Amino acid sequence: METTDKTKVKGGEFLIKETTYQDVFIPEEFDEEQQMIAQTCRDFLTTEVYPNLDRIDKMEEGLMASLVTKAGALGLLGVSIPEEYGGFGKNFNTSMLVADVIGAGHSFAVAISAHTGIGTLPILYYGNEAQKAKYIPKLGSGEWKAAYCLTEPNSGSDANSGKTKAKLSADGKHYVINGQKMWITNGGFADIFIVFAKIDDDKNLTAFIVEREFGGVTMNPEEHKMGIKGSSTRQVFFNDCAVPVENMLSERENGFKIAVNILNIGRIKLAAAAVGASKAVISTAINYSNERIQFERPISKYGAIRYKIAEMATKVYAVESANYRAGQNIDDAYEALVAGGMDKSKAKLKSTEQFAVECAILKVWGSEALDYVVDEGVQIYGGMGFSADAPMDRAYRDARINRIFEGTNEINRLLTVDMMLKRAMKGELDLMTPATAVAAELMSIPDFGEEDDTLFAAEKKIIQNLKKATLMVAGAAVQKLMMSLSKEQEILMNIADMASYVYVAESVMLRTEKLVSLRGAEGCEGQLNMMRIYFVEAVDALQKAGKEALWAFAEGDEQRMMLVGLKRFTKVEPFNVKDARQKVAQQLIAENKYCF
Repeated sequence: METTDKTKVKGGEFLIKETTYQDVFIPEEFDEEQQMIAQTCRDFLTTEVYPNLDRIDKMEEGLMASLVTKAGALGLLGVSIPEEYGGFGKNFNTSMLVADVIGAGHSFAVAISAHTGIGTLPILYYGNEAQKAKYIPKLGSGEWKAAYCLTEPNSGSDANSGKTKAKLSADGKHYVINGQKMWITNGGFADIFIVFAKIDDDKNLTAFIVEREFGGVTMNPEEHKMGIKGSSTRQVFFNDCAVPVENMLSERENGFKIAVNILNIGRIKLAAAAVGASKAVISTAINYSNERIQFERPISKYGAIRYKIAEMATKVYAVESANYRAGQNIDDAYEALVAGGMDKSKAKLKSTEQFAVECAILKVWGSEALDYVVDEGVQIYGGMGFSADAPMDRAYRDARINRIFEGTNEINRLLTVDMMLKRAMKGELDLMTPATAVAAELMSIPDFGEEDDTLFAAEKKIIQNLKKATLMVAGAAVQKLMMSLSKEQEILMNIADMASYVYVAESVMLRTEKLVSLRGAEGCEGQLNMMRIYFVEAVDALQKAGKEALWAFAEGDEQRMMLVGLKRFTKVEPFNVKDARQKVAQQLIAENKYCF
């Protein structure tokens, strides 16, 4: 396989090209300034959020809005806002770090994420200079709070089917908006709403910047939710809301594109937040396991508990590795686009859009890792885990929304494959050439080559083979099903899972390899063990997904041949996973927290 040039990496290319560890960013490389920003976030959670979690969940009047204001005063809302609008102008991975740390903030994290992401970025990236100058400084400082109004009662995943209407007034000075939006985060206290509506009989949505003060904006009482109870969530109604024509965002009918591109950013930021939330839960669970005595020993001494701790940590280490790899890809793409003469705002959007495949993968993997972690956190607490007075109750309930936010995980799995295939059809990704090569390889005698016992040689071989397995199944599905493939959602989700395991497993390997290059193997025993544990999971899960897909669409000799190929490409040497887990858990238990 060809090796990537990090300045020319394309989204989805991980499946057909090799990446070297020198070309990825790992969180251990954050500099002193970035670490200080992260510490400011931690301090804010410790002093302002954690002592007030019950008050936040009870939706004490004005409390969440005041916390957002305080966060703005510390600069936490303006990390990615350019300096000319009062922000810090930091790169994408720095904003990922902030999302990671703040992700442990429960409902507060949701409010901040909605404000800084889907509430602010549409104006920052799509607004004209007058709009940015008017709104961005106040949004960055927290003086104004933002919400995003896309979802409607009958348009969830099918966002472009929204019924909210905008009509130009007789004097041509305003668009009059009428319609209903639901599940609007920050709705109860937002000053600014990014509203999507269709002008007259347009096919596509148009976006507008709506100020609460314009009038005609009303809302239902706060929704009663399973989790994130402290997050303001309301239905918002627009009744003859007159919006100045200069508050149209971007161009007419460009709203759906705005929504899609902003959601790409939201997806990867959600994955970062899920990592931060997971780390906090793991630390809490470890601390409890060290304190809880059963049969005259802390429960952290028992293998079953250590299994859980190691598995939790491994999944989080894996997603975190992939998060910052993708974040660096986005930063590199942005720098290359700006160097090529592209406007900075357009470059921000284009660089994220290029890695929409990875953003979709990470949204799924991050939210599902968090769900695993909180579930096992409850289990480690045992009976106390089911108590509403113990810390796992809030974590468990708050986590569940993440598999629905920013496009359901089912939609994101389908998008992962759909986007890759569309790029292949446009000639942007050459998937069929390597897929055809893999098919030809199935007909040949395997080349076992010379045995290589150097560090990471086995893992690199596994990654190469997992890519071949994914290309084999995906290529065969495309050829066999052709136009009907889009209707075979289960097969598409199988392929998405295969590609996702490839991406995350390779990211784990690259991060660990880079760490070893910096610290030496002896200083990375825990990371090496987590990498190997994750590889066992990835190989087994990828084989299962591939087998289910092949059983669904292939037949006869073709099916038998590909099943043999799948078995060949998912072959690994025996590895004592139990021993590796115990070592990882022991290190975490000794530190009494998540420490990787």
